[in-house]
Amino acid sequence: MHNLELLRSGQLNDARRLALAADLTTFPEEILELADSLEILDLSNNALTTLPDSFAKLHNLRVVFLNNNCFEAVPEVLAQCPSLSMIGLKSNQIATVPAEAVPPQTRWLILTDNRLRSLPDAIGHLPHLQKLMLAGNRLQALPETMAACQNLELIRIAANQLDHLPPWLLSLPRLSWLAYAGNPFSQGAAVGSTVLPQIPWADLSLGEVLGQGASGVISGGLWRQPRGQLPVAVKLFKGAITSDGLPEDELRACIAAGSHPHLIGPLGQVVQHPEQRHGLVLPLVPDTYQVLGGPPSLESCTRDIYPAHTEFALAVVLAIARGVAAAAAHLHSRGILHGDLYAHNTLVNPAGDARLSDFGAASFYDPADRAIAPALERLEVRAFGCLLEDLCDRCPSAHPLRALQQACMQPDVQARPSFAEILAELAAFTA
Repeated sequence: MHNLELLRSGQLNDARRLALAADLTTFPEEILELADSLEILDLSNNALTTLPDSFAKLHNLRVVFLNNNCFEAVPEVLAQCPSLSMIGLKSNQIATVPAEAVPPQTRWLILTDNRLRSLPDAIGHLPHLQKLMLAGNRLQALPETMAACQNLELIRIAANQLDHLPPWLLSLPRLSWLAYAGNPFSQGAAVGSTVLPQIPWADLSLGEVLGQGASGVISGGLWRQPRGQLPVAVKLFKGAITSDGLPEDELRACIAAGSHPHLIGPLGQVVQHPEQRHGLVLPLVPDTYQVLGGPPSLESCTRDIYPAHTEFALAVVLAIARGVAAAAAHLHSRGILHGDLYAHNTLVNPAGDARLSDFGAASFYDPADRAIAPALERLEVRAFGCLLEDLCDRCPSAHPLRALQQACMQPDVQARPSFAEILAELAAFTA
């Protein structure tokens, strides 16, 4: 994090990245002196309500974060920035997106946790749009023009006021990651929902933090039982809207998913927390398991990233693919769309045993609904295809899997295989 004194003293000249959080109420004009170098600007956690027309002088700006400010409308000057392709306006007070406000080259637009009731038709005129974050608004519909967003790969529309899932959404050729829980049309329960044991908070003791995500914090701990103490992981939900949706919907999906050898399913639900927080008790995954990949970067947008020179043996690729496909097949048999099927949500051990985790973007549907169920499953099949492509790209002997990977990612949604068909095909391969 930088400060105004550094900026005004000229010590940040030629900076490519700038982050300022200083209770700003007006845009610091000194930032314009970085116009020839500045590519990433983060003015989150201030009190800004407007941007000046001079903001357009930032001709090299690619990314701007204006989260946690006081904007009531998306600033129209953003569309005058010729290089701007990623805009973050999470947790403002935005009720309006002017048709002229979004740059035509936009790839990634974040409007999570605002006051939007509608979007302009102009959103459908963004040919490069890949990632659209709209959770936690008051949207009652999406513009039909968005059917033209043929490059859209990830959309979050959870926790809005939508009364149906737009049919055109399920025919988009590249859509792979979708979250829509917390809307009036999506309040059903999954098939075969599980009733979890209730675990009193007094029976738990927490240790070190193992990980932290948008929806909550996972800590190591002990669960006191009559026969002794069981090492576990405890996830406590934060209770606020996330980029994927509401924590209570994640909790519901995690419970409904039940147990499966390739899912990290809950052992019980935390009750009697002193601050009334929701929580889950999870099995403690052995430390031989590591996250398969890293989350997308600003540059990769929708695709996970991996350390340089990462390489997998074919036997490991097959084991991972079979495990993830089996977990996904189990979820879809219960009417659950995972919504975030990614390497960064997959834990694997050296042999390739895979455990899919994180239900933050999960949504329910009726698996007997032949109008939408096959399309929702095959939407997630494309996400699996992206994961399989990542693995094949890092496995010199994976060429026999390329045909399956390409079938999973083909533009015709209905022509993709189901997870049952994927599992049958994977079973025929040998390392």
